Order: sequence, then structure tokens, then C-alpha cells
Amino acid sequence: MDRVAPSARSDAYGSRINRAHSPTLAYCIPLLTVVCGSILSIVPIASAVPLMPPLGFITLLAWRMVRPGLFPIWAGFPLGMIDDLFSGQPFGSAIMLWSLALISVEVLEARFPWRGFIQDWLSAVVIITLYLLLGALLSGASLDWQAVVALVPQLLIAILLFPVIARQVARLDRVRLMRFWKIG
Repeated sequence: MDRVAPSARSDAYGSRINRAHSPTLAYCIPLLTVVCGSILSIVPIASAVPLMPPLGFITLLAWRMVRPGLFPIWAGFPLGMIDDLFSGQPFGSAIMLWSLALISVEVLEARFPWRGFIQDWLSAVVIITLYLLLGALLSGASLDWQAVVALVPQLLIAILLFPVIARQVARLDRVRLMRFWKIG
């Protein structure tokens, strides 16, 4: 009788025999990373221009693009509400903008089901740019050329930070799908 190869009993997430995914990790890690990204916006940075990118929003986009079916479209409402509590924007702006962003990502995914990282990054650049401009408009600021120039450092940091956050989200996705020993 031939022996089964040891690699047949495992995959990238660990052993498959008597192991199962943790529902707690599978549901909590994406939500907690987006909420922690939103909470990080209250870190005090002394600057004349806005430098802190919307980390919660970028993390939500990264999760949505790395794992397309993970967040439903309606997830923009409760996560945007949490972001509104910490960001200092008028209440409801993140709810509307996050919901519109998730709808637009869903439309992009339906239109272009097979995408690569470059397409995801370009669509994230467009969505983040619109998010920052509409967020500034909804905050009551006048969008003259000086205000738009003041948003450029924040926009550049957000654009350059998206691939880093997407990479971390991919690593957290592997942790989220780890298998643990189950009894019974």
C-alpha cells in the first residue's frame, strides 16, 4: 500500500486533518483592522496641512480588493459611522462616502472581474482622491486652489500607503484563515 504524501494533508493555512477555521478570527480581524485604522486618525500630529491619510478608509478598500466577497455593500454604513465618530468630519459624511466607495468597487468588480494589482491600485487612487475632495467639500471648506494644494501631501501619502496596507491585509488574511485544532 502506498503512503500518502505528507503535503497532501496540509495546505497554506496549516494541517487539514482535525482542523477548522476560527469563525471569531474570520469575522473579527477585518472589522477590527478597519476600526483601528479609523481610530488612528485621532493621533495628534502638529502640522499646518492635513498629513494623516484616512487609514480606516484605505484599509476598507484594501480588504475589499484583496478579498472581494468579504464585506457586503451595506458595510459602509456601520463602518462609516464609526469613522465619523473619530475623524472630526460632519456626522454622515463617511457613511455616505464609504457606502458610495463600496458601491463603486462593486460596479468595477462586476465590469472587470479579472483584475491585477495595478488596476486595483489605480482604482484605489481614483476612489481615494474623490474621497478626500468630497470629504473636504462636505466639511464646509471652500475648495479653492489653496485648499486643493493643501490636500496634495495627504493624497500622496494615501496613494503611496495603499500598497503597503494591501500587503498587510493579505498577511492578516492568512492569519484570519489559519486552522486550529478542533475537538469532536
